[in-house]
Amino acid sequence: MHDLGIQFFIRLESCVWDALANGDADADLELLSADFVGVYPTGFANRADHANQLADGPSIASYSISEAKLIDVSRDAAMLCYRADYLRPHRSVGESMFISSLWLQRDGRWQNKFSQDSPVTS
Repeated sequence: MHDLGIQFFIRLESCVWDALANGDADADLELLSADFVGVYPTGFANRADHANQLADGPSIASYSISEAKLIDVSRDAAMLCYRADYLRPHRSVGESMFISSLWLQRDGRWQNKFSQDSPVTS
């Protein structure tokens, strides 16, 4: 396991979710690398696309992270894989995704470089 431990990366990932829940596009941009790529059920997204979902305010009302697993890629990279259960604002039915999220350390700072979301179907 990565020297920093799984909780470190869960905290980083939670900061992204908190930005979505708070509608904070600046915080979201700060956490994503300039060359971020997201692969979602709706298609590909870059850093600006990810932050633009907050143009009308929060995109998430609440969330939880569970079943987390950490894949040690290198000293400066780790892949956090987990299940996210979340509720969007003004909706009564929650959604769930399995997520893989690649975090890289560049210039002493950890940023998300890649994320892929796969819907939970069962």
